[in-house]
Order: sequence, then structure tokens, then C-alpha cells
Amino acid sequence: NYSIPGVLKNAIDWASRTPKDSPLNGKPLAIMGASAGGSGTMRAQMHLRQVCVLTNMFPLNRPEIYVMRAAEKFDAQGRLTDEPTRQRVRELLVALRDWTHRLRGEQKSF
Repeated sequence: NYSIPGVLKNAIDWASRTPKDSPLNGKPLAIMGASAGGSGTMRAQMHLRQVCVLTNMFPLNRPEIYVMRAAEKFDAQGRLTDEPTRQRVRELLVALRDWTHRLRGEQKSF
């Protein structure tokens, strides 16, 4: 419904108290989502980015992962079977690794 699930928002709210002592403060963040419909959590991800402002988390801008029509891309055991989507998730994880090192002021050595 154009937003993040209430359980996720509640967990972020609890973890971010008090703001100056929050374990979320200054943390890198990768966002991805899956949905049964055609928008693949686009609006929810935008809302989560808004939440990151107050918590001072640093979301990775790209790549964006919107898994649309997820029922067609996961098997009965919940394993991602769609190879193009698997590749995009790999790219996201590599980008998150690099973003984390960048935020720490580290040079890439891989």
C-alpha cells in the first residue's frame, strides 16, 4: 500500500532510539524488495529511503532491485530461480560492499 510494512517501520523506530546512540546511525544500507504485482516495491523503497534520513542511515542509490511478479521467480522452497534477478542481487551485494568500504574511507583492495 505504497509504504513499508508496519513491522519493519516499528523495528526501525525501536532501533533508532535514542538517535545519538542508535546502532543504525551512519550505517550503509542496501534496499531490495519483491512483490506479486508489477511495481515490485518501488513506492515502499522510496518511503524507506525517507525513513533513512532521520535514522542517518546511508542507502546505496544503485542498483535498485524491484522483483516484480515474484511468484514466477521463486520456487516452492523460496529459492530465487530467475537468473537475471540473481545477477542483479549479486551486483547489489558487490555495490554494498564497495559502498561500505567507501563510507569507512577505505581503498578497495579486491
